[in-house]
Amino acid sequence: MTTPHPEIGREIATTADGIDITRGYTGPLLLPFDSVLRNRGGYDLQIYEQVLSDPEVKTTFGSRQDSVVACEWQVEPGGEKRIDRQAAEYLKEQLHNVGWDNVTRKMLFGVFYGYAPAEILYKVDGSRIGLQAIKVRNRRRFRFGKEGDLRLLTQSQMTEGVPATAPYFWNYCCGADHDDEPYGLGLAHWLYWPVLFKRNGLKFWLIFLEKFGMPTAVGKYEADATDAERRKLLQATRAIQTDSGIIMPKGMELTLLEAGRSGTADYKAMQDYMDATIQKVVLGQTASTQGTPGKLGNDQLQREVRADIIKADADMVCESFTNGPARWLTEWNFPGAAIPRVFRVTEEPADLDAMASRDEKLLRLGYRPRSVYIDQTYGPNYEPVQPPAEPATPPTALDGPQFADARHTVFNLLRRHYPASFADGGRAPPDPSAPLASQLDRRLTPVGSGWVEQVRGLVDEVDSLEALRDRLFELHPDMGLDDYAAAMADALTAATLAGRFDVQGSGT
Repeated sequence: MTTPHPEIGREIATTADGIDITRGYTGPLLLPFDSVLRNRGGYDLQIYEQVLSDPEVKTTFGSRQDSVVACEWQVEPGGEKRIDRQAAEYLKEQLHNVGWDNVTRKMLFGVFYGYAPAEILYKVDGSRIGLQAIKVRNRRRFRFGKEGDLRLLTQSQMTEGVPATAPYFWNYCCGADHDDEPYGLGLAHWLYWPVLFKRNGLKFWLIFLEKFGMPTAVGKYEADATDAERRKLLQATRAIQTDSGIIMPKGMELTLLEAGRSGTADYKAMQDYMDATIQKVVLGQTASTQGTPGKLGNDQLQREVRADIIKADADMVCESFTNGPARWLTEWNFPGAAIPRVFRVTEEPADLDAMASRDEKLLRLGYRPRSVYIDQTYGPNYEPVQPPAEPATPPTALDGPQFADARHTVFNLLRRHYPASFADGGRAPPDPSAPLASQLDRRLTPVGSGWVEQVRGLVDEVDSLEALRDRLFELHPDMGLDDYAAAMADALTAATLAGRFDVQGSGT
């Protein structure tokens, strides 16, 4: 059995041509699935604008917008080629010119209403096409056709609208659970009922407070009272709320009906519950606005929920723009370049102290970070510390300044007896004085080392330079020169005898 070859781009379950059985015939324009708009709004988003006028909705949703806009935005090249980097730099410049933060804030209202359209105005920028402005339009002016295409309603085209096609219009939708709903399903759908209950509860709460502050006046009339008498009594009861004094015919009774409820009312509890519901719908949690500390890690969990929402909103707007206007500009101005990616940095800065502690532990385990890791993690303003210089070879007994005179004497003696060894030019013959010098060094090393150890022990004992100076004067008599003098005398004698032997040998 052979596998059938697929037809490229074939779409079967389309919403066009009236084959969507969930919609039925709706005319040339699609109607939203939103049940609130269908049953209470007449498919008009104006009722959701009234929802946005609620102070709690405005505050929480504004906080959600501010959190997204506060994140720094960046443009990343789509590839490694030079033309890819040029396309990214140009797009970044254009976004700066049009005010990308302001555009993002307005386009985020698509999260609230379900969709957001924007019109793009272009300009000639040298040899390229640039962005003059991005104007976010009122979504109530737009509908979607049966093909899911955006259409602008005008005075002359109110039933079908005129096409609002790319690349002059950019739009996105969100919130719906399938792709057959171009209108999306915004937060306003879930906020409508909490706001409605809250407002009705507030109305009854005000009536309740009025009953306590101004009881209801009750007038009683006789059974045989005429209509005129009843009207006068009713007018008298209504005048109590505004006038300080009233008049009434004799025989009529007027009392005040006060609220008989005891304790506190539940209107505030209901309003607090509706506010909490609004906060959960918009922010995913309540701690950000109520300031209630969490328990058992709830604070961290709520921060993670809020961070996830911020990242989702930022990614949705940036991804839509990347697939739309960013792609159009790149294809026009930089043919063949990879499409740059617009995104916002929503991750919190890394804890450098914790990372430094981790790197230090890895170093103790034998793993050293590379320089590229240091640059990416801590920044480029660091350079490695030069390792300490290798310690110098300890001087021998003949290297110190205290032996300068002795070295000079031995050197002159050897030079007088071996003038050929110190002659200029040519290759110097073997130096017969080298064995004598080595033997002298071995004889004097214990003497000099003893002096060094005495001074070293003295340095470890004192705590100041003045004390070291005084102690050195005290130590000086104990640092005898007998062994040193004996070794030097032997060396001079050996050098003299060696010189005489060589002279006598050369004369025979």
